[in-house]
Amino acid sequence: MSHFDRRAFLGSTLAATVAAGARATARAAEPAGEDTSTLGRTPHTRFAVNAEMWWTKLPFLERLKMAAAYGFPAVEFWPWQGKDLDAIARLSKDAGLAISQFTAWGFRPGLNDPKNHDAFVKAVEDGCQVAKRLNCQKMCVVGGDDQPGMTQEQMHANIIAGLKRAAPVAEKHEVMLILEPMNIRVDHKGHCLYGSPAAVRICREVNSPMVKINWDLYHMHISEGDLCGHLRDGFDQVGYLQLADHPGRNEPGTGEIHYNRVLKEAYDLGYRDFVGLECRPKNGELAAAKGVAAADVW
Repeated sequence: MSHFDRRAFLGSTLAATVAAGARATARAAEPAGEDTSTLGRTPHTRFAVNAEMWWTKLPFLERLKMAAAYGFPAVEFWPWQGKDLDAIARLSKDAGLAISQFTAWGFRPGLNDPKNHDAFVKAVEDGCQVAKRLNCQKMCVVGGDDQPGMTQEQMHANIIAGLKRAAPVAEKHEVMLILEPMNIRVDHKGHCLYGSPAAVRICREVNSPMVKINWDLYHMHISEGDLCGHLRDGFDQVGYLQLADHPGRNEPGTGEIHYNRVLKEAYDLGYRDFVGLECRPKNGELAAAKGVAAADVW
């Protein structure tokens, strides 16, 4: 057997082993006779399971295997620090699982304070290197909590300045920074950036193809409502979509958001990228996966 053929054989064998292991893991967690393998293969929307919120009793890598076993095409996660990146890269490649996005810059220290901009640019550079290792094209960044003595206008201006500094790095590596507005009514009181108008204004002023919005529909629903209307107004700045139902931050079908209509609007607008499932399964992952699949029916 040639060296090339041997590598191909070993690669295909490893992929088959990973896939078989994922199926075995899924069978161990599902009810007798229940086939979960196609639940994540939805006809319109490509969903990315948030590995921080699904199968939380399992080790991190096992959560990725479960996502693949359920048929989901991708996963997302929060900070990359402290995770076995080589193992994630191997597992995701062998299981045919994309890494849709991860967090490169969190709530603190705030991007909304210029004294943190040097560290922010360094974090973006480091994150881009991680993204290349994981074959990932997007990284989430957060504006930050309110800074004492600063107005919201000043904090937003500082976010713009920081993103303008980091944009050339993102453009060089072709990794998109997705800025996430939060909600301050339920989850992130005291956060400086919420709702779509401010985020759209910030990204339009930065004016980079590699700086867009992590448009979390859960946060937008709480902050402003009219999900379809606001999505149409700011669609040119949408870099990524996430979802959860409200109240509860659980899967679609457990709250008041009619996700069938909202996901259809995104699809009709031309969105074809992943939609992150940053939601907590309410009654287990099997029921959650069924709820997600039902939301993709129209």
